[in-house]
Amino acid sequence: MRQVFVLPYQSEWESEYAREAKRLRDVFGARLNSIHHMGSTSVPGLAAKPIIDILPVVNSLDGIEQFDEPMEALGYEAKGEFGMPGRRYYRKGGDERTHHIHLYAVGNPEIERHLVFRDYLRAHPEEANAYGTLKEQLAATYPYDIEAYIAGKDALVKELEHRAIAWGKEHD
Repeated sequence: MRQVFVLPYQSEWESEYAREAKRLRDVFGARLNSIHHMGSTSVPGLAAKPIIDILPVVNSLDGIEQFDEPMEALGYEAKGEFGMPGRRYYRKGGDERTHHIHLYAVGNPEIERHLVFRDYLRAHPEEANAYGTLKEQLAATYPYDIEAYIAGKDALVKELEHRAIAWGKEHD
């Protein structure tokens, strides 16, 4: 059974991202358009589950399954779309999850949504702090119930996302 852990921000998350991004660049090679650190571990000062979320952007999803085997060699489980059309999802670490890969093709609107949310939290540390405090409270309340943890932060995430999108439009 997975336990929900939320830790204070760890500065090594950025170097963990950089190490894994290099491995992903080696796997996807010329198909890779860009790669981004996203999610809570990408926001300095934000408490987070210690799972590095990475967003690689490829030129196309056509034939992308050819990379499942090399990803598995790096310790990832290939999960296909995993409930989100247009995404390919990989996870590493089993019940002790360490990395999530959210792979999209150039032009998918989910890319901008994830990145503007990250950038908004980076630019608004007071909002990031409130979000982190909620996550810590939820992890303490629901240490073995990831669904309740996710549901508990849903309203705030949607509110922050709405603000982030408006902020992103102002800062284009």
